[in-house]
Amino acid sequence: MEYGTAGQYWEAPVAHTGTTTDVLIVGAGPVGLSAAGELRRHGVHCRIVDLSPARPPYAKAVGIQPRTLELWDRMGLVRAVLEAAVPLRGQLTYADGRETSRLELELPPEVPYGFAALPQYETERLLEEYLAGLGTVVERGTGLVSFTQDRDGVTARLRAASGAAEEVRVRYLVGCDGAHSLVRKTLGLSYEGGAFPESYMLGDVVADWDLPDGYVVRSVRRAADGSTGDVLVCVPLPGAGRYRMSMRVPSAPAGPAPAPDGVAHGLDGGDGPDLDGLQAVVDRLSPRPARLSGLRWSSVFRVSHRIVDRYGVGRVFVAGDAAHIHPPTGAQGMNTGVQDAVNLGWKLALVVRGEAGPGLLGSYDAERRPVGEEVVGRTVRHATRGIDADPDDSRTLMLREAQLLVGYRGGPLSGVPYGPVDAPQPGDRAPDCGGLTTPVAAYPLRLLDVLRGRPGHVVLLYGEDAAGLAGAVAEVSRAPGGLCAVAVLPGGRAGAPPPGSLGVPMYRDAAGEFARLYLPDGATGFVVRPDGQLGARFPLGGTGAALAGYLTALSVRW
Repeated sequence: MEYGTAGQYWEAPVAHTGTTTDVLIVGAGPVGLSAAGELRRHGVHCRIVDLSPARPPYAKAVGIQPRTLELWDRMGLVRAVLEAAVPLRGQLTYADGRETSRLELELPPEVPYGFAALPQYETERLLEEYLAGLGTVVERGTGLVSFTQDRDGVTARLRAASGAAEEVRVRYLVGCDGAHSLVRKTLGLSYEGGAFPESYMLGDVVADWDLPDGYVVRSVRRAADGSTGDVLVCVPLPGAGRYRMSMRVPSAPAGPAPAPDGVAHGLDGGDGPDLDGLQAVVDRLSPRPARLSGLRWSSVFRVSHRIVDRYGVGRVFVAGDAAHIHPPTGAQGMNTGVQDAVNLGWKLALVVRGEAGPGLLGSYDAERRPVGEEVVGRTVRHATRGIDADPDDSRTLMLREAQLLVGYRGGPLSGVPYGPVDAPQPGDRAPDCGGLTTPVAAYPLRLLDVLRGRPGHVVLLYGEDAAGLAGAVAEVSRAPGGLCAVAVLPGGRAGAPPPGSLGVPMYRDAAGEFARLYLPDGATGFVVRPDGQLGARFPLGGTGAALAGYLTALSVRW
């Protein structure tokens, strides 16, 4: 007799199987789907299950950060997202009907993508289609009931919508099952934090008003003591005049009852406000006259801030809301979860393929939990005191909101710094750049174009000395782990090796952008991880030693 997730005993007959797949992913939201996509592009078999019988129709997470688009570019997914999303140009802030600030979402010109908005149901559709193209389909209506683990694997019990039960044996399990995660609870992870007292309403509607397109609208009414008495936030969505609007629930401070596990976070299970209810709030708070129509869905939700004490135990891990929840300020939640998924995905792939030891998986918690702690703290500050609560300059603030400053310097996989102190170092994001040319293409490429479709580590070798480059290429080819070498030659100089002579892809830094952004110290090598972070930076004369050091950090079997 098994104790089920709904608090009832489950006595369905169990179909016992052997090891059926490498990784079981629980939860098919953007985080679980990104984890599955990363595993599949590395050639790892996985199953992904979700108790919901169909893709939910909610525009919960709508903001897509530039860093997420870079990750999806590496996966080969970004074009579909760009064709479906709309740009976010900035934010207009109003207080008592008067415009108080206008924030333009501007990034340095070398950043390849801007801020975008896409409703979560569309994000999930695109990720599902991408995953299906790799041969994996979401198993809808199938939920995790329980699991146990031992030294060699995980035994999980699943239940289908029909009531049929299945026992599966997998090597690893990843819980992407949200704020009320069964995986987290079974692992016994703490989930410390608190809840905001207010309840909010969400609505996916069309607004007929004269405000400019592409801007988030934040409108507040001040109370008598000067505090924020009420707030309306409208985020653009694809479609003429369509927004996801959020507002406090009027005259209902208690809000919906928290879940049985005490975590008051997410959508309420009851009915949301109707169009008239949303219109009444907009009439009171909108800085311009607005008429709402075209309601697609609405709900009531609560917001908490919590984070686990560990991102995994043994062969079982948590990611996304199962690991951290926080206010939606700055659209950080889903994007942070996608980064969790990609970080864990490529590491699991190396271990499953036998190219790294299981010790590598400990770096997932070491790298990602500090990021989760920072995001939870920052979003709580911004939700209570505004973005001005952080004293950084506007450029730094914008890069941080875009998640372009996420890094792992000093982490277990970050090698010894090399070169100028202001240069990108191991653990930092590998910058994109433009102006890379070949003799055949009549147009310049970006570094992301070069990296796209290469699932593993890529070693960028910068220099013009033919012998030095050839020696470095030979060192890369002898290293285990399937490293891929790409040569980048300085622009506008004679004497460089002719195209194709090194036996690896060769690009010329015609615009000098690579040299400007990477600041190579002479002939320099750069290891770019599958998640787009720098793994190592080294002089080409020491290629073999540098690669050996990095691969040792990965626990690669020599």
